[in-house]
Amino acid sequence: MNRRYSVASHCLPLGWLVLLIGLLLGSSSCARLPIAVLPGFAPTPALVPTYTPTPVTQSVQNIALLDEQALDVAEKRVIDVYERVSPSVVSITTQVLRRGFFFELPEEGAGSGFVLDKEGHILTNYHVINGAQAIDVNLGDEYVLPAEVVGRDQRNDIAVLKVEAPAELLIPVQLGSSETLKVGQRAIAIGNPFGQFGRTLTTGVISALDRTIEGSDGRTITGIIQTDAAINRGNSGGPLLDSSGRVIGINTAIFSPTGTSAGVGFAVPVDTIKRLLPDLLTLGRYRHPWLGVRYAYEIKPGLARLLELPTQQGLLLVQLYRNSPLDNANVRGAQKEAIVSNQRVYVGGDIITQIDGASVSTLDGMETFLEDNYGVGDTVSVSLLRNGETLVLDITLVEEPN
Repeated sequence: MNRRYSVASHCLPLGWLVLLIGLLLGSSSCARLPIAVLPGFAPTPALVPTYTPTPVTQSVQNIALLDEQALDVAEKRVIDVYERVSPSVVSITTQVLRRGFFFELPEEGAGSGFVLDKEGHILTNYHVINGAQAIDVNLGDEYVLPAEVVGRDQRNDIAVLKVEAPAELLIPVQLGSSETLKVGQRAIAIGNPFGQFGRTLTTGVISALDRTIEGSDGRTITGIIQTDAAINRGNSGGPLLDSSGRVIGINTAIFSPTGTSAGVGFAVPVDTIKRLLPDLLTLGRYRHPWLGVRYAYEIKPGLARLLELPTQQGLLLVQLYRNSPLDNANVRGAQKEAIVSNQRVYVGGDIITQIDGASVSTLDGMETFLEDNYGVGDTVSVSLLRNGETLVLDITLVEEPN
């Protein structure tokens, strides 16, 4: 039997075959066609990153240059200050006899100081040398010399020592000024922390001005500089410097619950030191101007209301020192006692309101005003209120007795 086979059942339809051939021919032709470009646009060539290596020697030189530049602007001045001033800073050791149960025991103390002149005068704190039976000053390079106290002022915690030393070992500091200091400016401290690490430098800023602290005699020291430059035990008596290496204060105390630096240090300002030095060097003491107030109430509005006083500001005098300038001028202290709010108060005394036109509100403020503006022998005009009437007396200041 003859079988018929349909070509269509085993072969691609003719139309499909023609299309396949056309596609094959078209694909081979497309490789040769130019790329179509839209009007107004151009193809962006691919960016290929390039790298040009820097020679190792050049890189090292660049780093060294950057380090040198950074040193110039940030550190060179501090380094220069240390190199110039540190030879002027000395370590001080003291021997103090402390009374034991049966006998006295020697005890060693340590502090710092700095050279004032070529004659061998050393400035330090009073509390560093107070009660010392022997004082030694280390000028560096194993030069340890005995020192004697030639001037002292307990009230401002200042003392001047003297050593006999070759002039080449004595490099005086430069005293600056504390009058124009600003909070935030750089402060540099050099000292002998813990009596072991001589000529240690720390830096910080002036944190505050015109602080008040209690001195070793229980009286207040005013005008104090506060700094966050680290000051530890043994730094007492060392210089506080500005960024030019000039002394702006003498490191005196810290506020710390642990006894080590907590970033709150205090320095007596250099202007106070310069005021004291002439008397300390010539007389061995400073002659504090004095009016003779022993005790007084500082008048506030509440006290003024309770006591029915004629003013809300001033010093209500309670007691004067006998034969003091105020006493000799017949200024009056308290005349009687009174009970106010279940407390005994002393009333009837004169009220100091002004000195030379400057208002008086606290005893410390009055004493500071006299210290800063007058000397022994000067005459001041004292304004008083007595029984509601104003009195003005000219009174000559005398030296405060010890």
